[in-house]
Amino acid sequence: MSTDNERPSLLLVEDDAVLGPLIAELLEDDYRVQLAGDGQKGLHLGLTGGWDVMVIDRGLPVLDGVSLIAALRRKGIVTPALILTASGTIEEKVSGLDAGANDYVTKPFDAAELRARLRALIRTYAAASGALTVGEWEFDAASRSARSSYGRRVSLTAKESELLAVLAGEPDRVFGRDELVRTLFHPTDHPGVIDTYVHYLRRKISKTIVRTVHGVGYQIGDPSA
Repeated sequence: MSTDNERPSLLLVEDDAVLGPLIAELLEDDYRVQLAGDGQKGLHLGLTGGWDVMVIDRGLPVLDGVSLIAALRRKGIVTPALILTASGTIEEKVSGLDAGANDYVTKPFDAAELRARLRALIRTYAAASGALTVGEWEFDAASRSARSSYGRRVSLTAKESELLAVLAGEPDRVFGRDELVRTLFHPTDHPGVIDTYVHYLRRKISKTIVRTVHGVGYQIGDPSA
């Protein structure tokens, strides 16, 4: 078991009196877990604590999970957040991601998968911390924006920012679509979702921001080319 100082901090917002402590117990070997029993308390802790990752139930009393994440994002909190949801409908997933969630897990869930998805979120967030230079552009994952050397600023959605962060973090590497889906979305999602977000980045920044390596995947390009 890691020491307290070595373990990342995790905010768990879950109102179920049985499930909440159970999840906390499942994760306590790897994280310093703080459990909040409703959305209002979760919002307070999310705004005042420096968390490494958050796990938030969708169906919370007082303030639901999606509204909680949206409120945190409006206040500039960029800590990666995973939603726990009892429903795996596309509509609920889309609304959660659009509100600023980074991932989701459907109940009932496998403990090993939850741990793996949290590790992936923390890795992605750590790689995205700080500004990255992409050609003549500066990409800031914290503010989800890219700024050109001429002063043009482009705002990005959470998923656009995460995809750009992964690609720009390892500029010499070609990422397969399946790998990007596993890292940024859900393993059961269609790989075509990556093509969609690549299209969004090219439309917002430059047609050459992401390079297609035919038969392999995608690599960061040079938007100034």
